[in-house]
Amino acid sequence: MDTSAAAIEWTLSELLKHPEVMKKVQNELAKVVGMDRMVEESDLESLEYLNMVIKETLRLHPVAPLLIPHQAMDECMVNGFFIPKNSQVLINAFAIGRDQHAWTDADKFIPERFAGTNIDIRGHDFQLIPFGSGRRSCPGIQLGLIVVRLLVAQLMHCFHWKLPSDMLPSELDMTEEFGIVVSRANLLYALPSLRLHK
Repeated sequence: MDTSAAAIEWTLSELLKHPEVMKKVQNELAKVVGMDRMVEESDLESLEYLNMVIKETLRLHPVAPLLIPHQAMDECMVNGFFIPKNSQVLINAFAIGRDQHAWTDADKFIPERFAGTNIDIRGHDFQLIPFGSGRRSCPGIQLGLIVVRLLVAQLMHCFHWKLPSDMLPSELDMTEEFGIVVSRANLLYALPSLRLHK
């Protein structure tokens, strides 16, 4: 659960840091779900912009940046590097998500970069593998994505959010604390106010 909690906190942090993106998510929720009920799991596939926001968050903030070690079954060459047989290979999902050759403005939060693409978050497209890929991918991908998407959707749909003490979005500390799960170095504080009519 700490990986899902970290992903949710990073998503909320990015939305608070980019209020124009938060407004687009809330507008999509009002249009798709309406303002007289809460978001249900069956709504998630229709929330295209929210799904782009989740992908972009996991691209910039993969909660497990070093994926489970893989073992080279045979010697091989990868980008000019010789990998001996039986070597343990670590995959750096953090570096892949911020690769300037794969992503335009790789260090910026731009959910729209996924509009009109079929880049899959489940390990089929190697430029975005926050859950790993193949036999060593996270077995909880589906559950994790549902939990993260549903909770973020509920929080964005039910509440307006602002930073405390008239803090500007640009002042929000986005420092990471590295460990097995990469979380925020400092807790996120935000003030909710009721948005949903119900």
